Amino acid sequence: MGKMFLLLSTATFFFFLVLGAVGFSQTKLQTSPVSSMKGLAAAVSNEFFIDMLGLEVPHLSEQKEAASTFSQKNVFGFVFRMLTDINPHDPKTLLAREVPGLGIDSSVLLRKTQSTNPNAGPIDYPPSNVGSGGSGGTPDSQPGGTGGVSPTPLPSPTPSAEPTPAAKPTTGGKKVVLIYHSHNRESWVSELGLKAEDANKAHDAEKNITQVGKHLVDRLEEKGIGTAHYATDYASSIKDYNWYYSYKYSQKTVKEAFAANSDIQFVFDLHRDDSPREQSVLTVDGKKYAKVFFVIGQKNKAWEKNEAFASQMQEKLEKKMPGISRGIWAKKTHEGNAEYNQSLSPNSVLVEVGSVHNTKDEAMRTAEVLADVIADMYWDAAKVDQSKPLDAKVS
Repeated sequence: MGKMFLLLSTATFFFFLVLGAVGFSQTKLQTSPVSSMKGLAAAVSNEFFIDMLGLEVPHLSEQKEAASTFSQKNVFGFVFRMLTDINPHDPKTLLAREVPGLGIDSSVLLRKTQSTNPNAGPIDYPPSNVGSGGSGGTPDSQPGGTGGVSPTPLPSPTPSAEPTPAAKPTTGGKKVVLIYHSHNRESWVSELGLKAEDANKAHDAEKNITQVGKHLVDRLEEKGIGTAHYATDYASSIKDYNWYYSYKYSQKTVKEAFAANSDIQFVFDLHRDDSPREQSVLTVDGKKYAKVFFVIGQKNKAWEKNEAFASQMQEKLEKKMPGISRGIWAKKTHEGNAEYNQSLSPNSVLVEVGSVHNTKDEAMRTAEVLADVIADMYWDAAKVDQSKPLDAKVS
């Protein structure tokens, strides 16, 4: 009995020592701090948390034996989880370190807007047939087989002619914006005639987010902004395709796009989210628009530059249509991919255009608003100092 008491006391002391160290490191290292108590409450079961409080508030544990929770097995399991981010009772947390995209979907809010719900960040569920291939649609443009080419710094985006009342500015045939889709088959329940509860089946080779990308490209081209669109259908073009390796596949696409279009300055990975419809619709003048998320991967060591780019875009977007952005969110380094090819360019961001419960038309309207903002950003950058190149890519 004495040995058991000594063991439990030692384990409890070690547990609180580790908890304090973790809390201190979070306070020092996290750019966007989260309440340590909130984080702790989310990391443990309700029963375990109540028993912890019961150590200080005796009446909370009067009806049960605290020893059942603070057993050697439970204390060891919790300390192990705190140290490794691996839950011994959840094999997914072990695989998440090795399989891109399998991490627990937990986001950190970096910048909010009037539409931001701090408890409702981006949601990304895998398709019901995850990992399977299948027949694919015709990509809008396929990469040309130059994978592995490293991007290099590029010259300044210079319009071929100074904007005048009689002449619309143009990039003179140069492709200065890249639109691509890591999850190219993301679709909408309404477009596929599905029920709301079957949202994880809303993936299609033809009717999908690449159509929104194509619409965005068309609008940018109308504004004189040369844009490259890569709508590769990975499920049909990759042997032994696995959805969890989506960003590995699309990284090759981005590098190929850089090699084929040396003037690319802005890079956007377009997705659609899995949020409920009531969170993802904005009505303006009787028209409905799909709200957007901006997502930053903090596994990219220079993520602050990408966040600054996204912040500039969100500010312009909110001025144009207040409430259309749901904020800029970050995925932390230990969760899923959390890089999103953003280390390839500081002017790169992942954009979630609406959710699976929006309609395609709502997403298309939002693409038009995005085109206005991207065009304004590009011409503003070109006017600032045409003698200096934009910091567009990482060599």
